[in-house]
Amino acid sequence: MSLEIREVRTAKEMKAFVKFALKLYKNNPFHVPALTFDEVNTFNPKKNPAFEFCESACFVAVRDGKIVGRIAGFINYNANKWWKVQNARFGWFDFIDDLEVSKALLDTVEAWGKKKGMNALTGPMGFTDMDHAGMLIEGFELLGTFATLHNFPYYPVHMEKLGYAKDVDWKEFQITMPESLPDRYARMSAIVSEKYELHAVKEKSRKKLVKKYGEKIFKLWNDTYNVLYGFSPLTDKQVQYYIKMYLSFVRPDLISVIVDKEDNVVAMGITLPSLSKAFQKANGSIFPFGFIPLLKALRKNDVVDFYLMGVHPDYQGKGVNALVFADLAPTFIKNGYKMAESNPELESNTKVQTLWTNLGPKHVRSRRVFKKELI
Repeated sequence: MSLEIREVRTAKEMKAFVKFALKLYKNNPFHVPALTFDEVNTFNPKKNPAFEFCESACFVAVRDGKIVGRIAGFINYNANKWWKVQNARFGWFDFIDDLEVSKALLDTVEAWGKKKGMNALTGPMGFTDMDHAGMLIEGFELLGTFATLHNFPYYPVHMEKLGYAKDVDWKEFQITMPESLPDRYARMSAIVSEKYELHAVKEKSRKKLVKKYGEKIFKLWNDTYNVLYGFSPLTDKQVQYYIKMYLSFVRPDLISVIVDKEDNVVAMGITLPSLSKAFQKANGSIFPFGFIPLLKALRKNDVVDFYLMGVHPDYQGKGVNALVFADLAPTFIKNGYKMAESNPELESNTKVQTLWTNLGPKHVRSRRVFKKELI
């Protein structure tokens, strides 16, 4: 029954590393499985441009020939430079309810980080803040979203027992969609549009929308998110990577792009019909039949996920968010969306939380990044 920690070195071992979560959460009604090929590609230096400024090491815990836990260690040198820190990160951290297993995995990444000259370990995080981050600490009984992590309630208990403390928390909200656009948003949208000479882009072709505004959307992301936890500037190669990954299948009517008179993007809202149940049915694989529930979910749904939202700093606090919602609301109503799920929002980010104040948001989940000094 001895426990062994092994570093992942081969393609076969990486596939087993990725698929461990499918086994651990088999039949769990709240876990949303990631796509196996996406996960594998994330750790492939030839596929993921984050490796230009990051390094990573993956490990599994093995007992009696079976994997009982996994963890990945990361160092994002651009983020460390941006924030003037020397932090390592951990992510893809899953384990059975056995303190020996979780301790051995964290000890391994702690030692790896110290060897690299790092003085703190934070997580769960990924290569960049575009990866999943934050361990669930509240809301275990709710179906997760494909853009977030789900974990068992014993995870944060282990973290505290092993000397990890809160570094930052995020909150997630559910928002009941109104049956019609509230008058307040319609009035505010008209006033802001005229005052600042802004308008919403109308483009039915996804290909044309992405070609014209894809890079501008992620430029806005860099300008907007650079004060938020874990940020590192997206490089040109990353922008192209994320355009292909995230904008290649979105519906143009569920993207709001607000531009000024020079056609600069000053605000955005990227939303998607909930893919949670579809990803559960796919169970990690699109083929041979996993793509069918995904296509159905994109066409017919009653829940919409707010994936990326942003307003340029020069326009924050000026009501521009009303333009985004007024642009998207008619589509939400037309498609019969009854509820929206917010993306994780930093508990200190009151600016984004005020977006939903008039819609009666319900706080449903909290998640945490833990930190431990490496002495």
